[in-house]
Amino acid sequence: MMEKQLLVLYKTLTGHSPAEIKRIAGAGSNRRYFRLCPNPDIIGTIGTSREENEAFIYLCENFHKKGLPVPEILAMTVDHSCYLQSDLGDTALFDLISKRPDKSEWNEDITALLTKTITLLPKMQWIGGKDLDYCKCYPVPEMDRRSVMWDLNYFKYCFLKATGIEFREDFLEDDFEKFADILLREKSDTFMFRDFQSRNVMIKNGEPYFIDFQGGRRGPWQYDLVSFLWQAKAAFPPSLRDKLIEYYLNAASEFAEIDRYNFFHTLPYFVLFRTLQVLGAYGFRGYVEHKPHFLQSIPGAIRNLTEILDHGFPELPYLNSLLKEMSSRERFNDQQEKTDRLTVKVASFGYNRHGIPTDLSGNGGGFVFDCRALHNPGRYDQYKQLTGLDREVIEFLENDGSILQFLSEVYPMVDNSVETYLNRGFTSLMVSFGCTGGQHRSVYSAEHLAAHLHERFPDAIIELTHFELGKKLILK
Repeated sequence: MMEKQLLVLYKTLTGHSPAEIKRIAGAGSNRRYFRLCPNPDIIGTIGTSREENEAFIYLCENFHKKGLPVPEILAMTVDHSCYLQSDLGDTALFDLISKRPDKSEWNEDITALLTKTITLLPKMQWIGGKDLDYCKCYPVPEMDRRSVMWDLNYFKYCFLKATGIEFREDFLEDDFEKFADILLREKSDTFMFRDFQSRNVMIKNGEPYFIDFQGGRRGPWQYDLVSFLWQAKAAFPPSLRDKLIEYYLNAASEFAEIDRYNFFHTLPYFVLFRTLQVLGAYGFRGYVEHKPHFLQSIPGAIRNLTEILDHGFPELPYLNSLLKEMSSRERFNDQQEKTDRLTVKVASFGYNRHGIPTDLSGNGGGFVFDCRALHNPGRYDQYKQLTGLDREVIEFLENDGSILQFLSEVYPMVDNSVETYLNRGFTSLMVSFGCTGGQHRSVYSAEHLAAHLHERFPDAIIELTHFELGKKLILK
């Protein structure tokens, strides 16, 4: 086992074996982290990519020699598959942000840490980038056209296609090419952290330290600033964001002459680029790898996208239009009122359109009922333009009768779960009905279940969404 190599490294370094080795939860990568302890506590890392490991080790050693706030590499195997680094503790800056007692308030302690972090960033970029051998970066030495197109296509294939959003690929590619031209005008010889966000800032003894920069490369300094300030789940208010931008620009001016007009002109493009990149990552990690943590970040990224689209991108007309339509969809927005009451989300959807709705609560979803075996009104011309909300369709389904028998079996199953969830204090349950187009049978079923639950369980909030019709209603 690879863990044994960590034990050998630890003993070689300290002269004794660790009393304990504990697995540390990771995030999105395939690297595995362990704490070997005690006396001293050391972090052991096992990475599946030798090139990525070597890039991190090279960068980390380079930055540490320059006195930058990063961990120290203590030992490594010959093949670089495993390495030891100094322990920066368990507290990430994001933990302190997310655990604020009053989520609407940014107290002085948090603001001070944010200020320290953002003013340290230019040192990482300019001092860290000085005399750096970018050829040792992985997977590419700099942000070039190829890497920009990788990120844009990451969004296209892992978010747009993964969520079933229809688009004209030729029009989108045309705008991607123009978008890359705009971004690549910003030349820089600074180190681009690439994933500079509060989860990758550890707080030890009140000071920030930076980790997880193995994907770094030469690139425009604006990118890291945007990555930090527009992190989806951090949700910095605009007023705080503006203050932190000023702190950053003042700190960066010690290393370079900053053209503020150009900075504020190009800033929206970098916000848009970073937002599309992270949506691609959330799509891959969430929809493809089924990791709920990433799905929970989608509404925050969509809020950022909606905000930046107000700027307008006339050079990118098709992309701009596509993103506005996408960001308005209910399925990507989680506007649920925060409450201790149980919320039952009842939805209709089309299998041939957007597919089974994603549970953004992180609970892994709930009931999904397939209505496609029921008699379909959509097969008849007189009903094709109608929906399960229209009297004619309702009469067709009820006269046929099969949907009534179907729902008579659905109700007891859902009722039992709602009763159990209420008794146990759970706050979220999801029930979805799907048919071919999400227009007739599933809409009827969702409507009637929502009405049934609203009448039977007055202590629950019933949230009814017809995804393909673009309708949402909350019953309290």
